[in-house]
Amino acid sequence: MSQPASEIVSLADIRAAAERVAPYVFHTPVVPMVPSGIGLKAENLQPVGAFKIRGAFNAILSLSEEERKGGVIAHSSGNHAQAVAYAAHMVGVKAVIVMPDNAPAVKLEATQRWGAEIHLVSFMGNARYEVCAELANRHGYVVIPPFDSAAIIAGTGTIGLEILAQKSDIAAVYVPVSGGGLISGIAAAIRQSNPAIRVIGVEPELANDAKLSFRADHLVCVPPEQTVRTIADGLRVSQLGELPWRHIRAYVDDIVTVTEEQIRGAMRRIAREARLVAEPSGAVAAAAALARAEKPECAVAIVSGGNVDPQLYASIIGS
Repeated sequence: MSQPASEIVSLADIRAAAERVAPYVFHTPVVPMVPSGIGLKAENLQPVGAFKIRGAFNAILSLSEEERKGGVIAHSSGNHAQAVAYAAHMVGVKAVIVMPDNAPAVKLEATQRWGAEIHLVSFMGNARYEVCAELANRHGYVVIPPFDSAAIIAGTGTIGLEILAQKSDIAAVYVPVSGGGLISGIAAAIRQSNPAIRVIGVEPELANDAKLSFRADHLVCVPPEQTVRTIADGLRVSQLGELPWRHIRAYVDDIVTVTEEQIRGAMRRIAREARLVAEPSGAVAAAAALARAEKPECAVAIVSGGNVDPQLYASIIGS
């Protein structure tokens, strides 16, 4: 499954991204679950509560001065929206965000907090992509894609560099999969540094396009009518991006799925064993690691975000 080197984000790209975003992002800790032993890379502790801040800053800071003056636009169900709004606010750039009308209120409110101009569209079909493209063309905004972008992938790859520096005895890293930007960057960083470490993607059974694609060796689309059923709202993308797919084919060892109950159970165990808040999308990697890791003490699971509706979180943790 090798890919041409020119299509793959390099270690040099990821190291440059790490230097670029360093003033704005946290080096998050790897928090052990006790007694499970699994290490949790706590990206929920970032300023906007999710890993997306890394790619957003790298993409915006990579723009020319002229491009920044024109403003940026993004489409997202929540965490990428918050990240772009926050990054744009911090560097003084106008941000426009297209969000589906079923986005969690906590994520909508957090995006509004950073002064972004928000356009709500139907979650069905391609509405968010079409409206984003139309507004970009009309106003000259630069599109900051949620995952199908070398700048985004290099930004998320900085997580992989940190894990390698923080934990020397890693055997496997478990990563949530949505559009594929997160796992692409982490896999590129880790496998180009140490090919012996396994990188395993995780997604909900109800949004299993990446697993189907991995097994079929070609991109498979799962309709939004199916993906909307998962509690993991950040993983409801119907199909992997083209660039992430190239990285997955080159560096990812396997993609597995977890049930809705496993996701809820992982949220409870993360709270109990690591004292961390994980949103459903942020708990899928830990759910797989808890079920599958042969050496839990040598496994790291990415807690990709902690932006969860308080009432939903209370109902899950208290059950």
